[in-house]
Amino acid sequence: MKKNIAVVYGGDSSEYVVSVNSSKNVFQSIDPELFQPWAVEMKGADWKLVVDGEPVADINKQDFSVHYQNEHIRFDYAYITIHGTPGEDGILQGYFDLLKIPYSTCGVQSSALTFNKYYCSNYLRNFDLAMAKSVRLTKGDVIDEDVLVEELGLPVFVKPNAGGSSFGITKVKTKSDLKVAIEAAWKESNEALVEEFIEGLEITSGLVKLKNESFLFPVTEVIPKNEFFDFEAKYTKGATLEITPARISESLTETCQQLSSRIYDLCNCKGIVRIDYILKDGVFYFLEVNTTPGMTATSFIPQQIEAMGMQLKDIISKIIKDQVC
Repeated sequence: MKKNIAVVYGGDSSEYVVSVNSSKNVFQSIDPELFQPWAVEMKGADWKLVVDGEPVADINKQDFSVHYQNEHIRFDYAYITIHGTPGEDGILQGYFDLLKIPYSTCGVQSSALTFNKYYCSNYLRNFDLAMAKSVRLTKGDVIDEDVLVEELGLPVFVKPNAGGSSFGITKVKTKSDLKVAIEAAWKESNEALVEEFIEGLEITSGLVKLKNESFLFPVTEVIPKNEFFDFEAKYTKGATLEITPARISESLTETCQQLSSRIYDLCNCKGIVRIDYILKDGVFYFLEVNTTPGMTATSFIPQQIEAMGMQLKDIISKIIKDQVC
């Protein structure tokens, strides 16, 4: 009998729409010869089984099952495509751990660590990784523009400490714009990061490690037509030049892949992960770890897998079989 695979999407952050699109591509990439995929939408306390785009039944949260067409369906595995809370910060992972249902992403501790950019960066500083200096401001803190500029210089990036898809991110060039940018970040997260600007080439590196094999994907060079890789640049066709494999030397490519592999292990990651960097003067400056990276048809990970000569379906099948077969 085929295993029932729940493709879980939605969530409670601004990345809801991105999650919906990621889930569609993942759903289509689950091999129907091997598995039975089901779409499960979560939004707040409203969890639904969705068939052909329409909600058809409520999910029983006590055991993550559903009654549909006179059948009681128990899900054997959760492929999590929620970007942001509760799918990327460890909350949903804890729920599945309690029910002993395997899932596709990092565990509770790893998800919570990597979702908090400030904690993750400061943890990784212990291992001599290059990265920008940053200051964390909690909602309600006094904003002292003079101190921030003295410590970090200008321009700076202001971003939510917990969040993704570049919501709430501003590149600030003048001291007078800092307050507005920090308050915009606070709308997405209770904490904002003000981060030193490092000028260089943006590089993103995907990988997955399974029990018996690992895949270090070709890295991607990101050249936004906007001033930086904001939400519009990420999700508007033609707004960014994305080149896979990146136009860097084989030596630098291998350095990046091995650095990503090291960070993956240091953060105890699982499933497909994407790690972002700025490359400046031959050094990769760490930006962040994405533990539920975008999986739309035009997202980086599917591009990288295709450039490697594989299909997303192949990788997803390997990930699921690594735990449930």
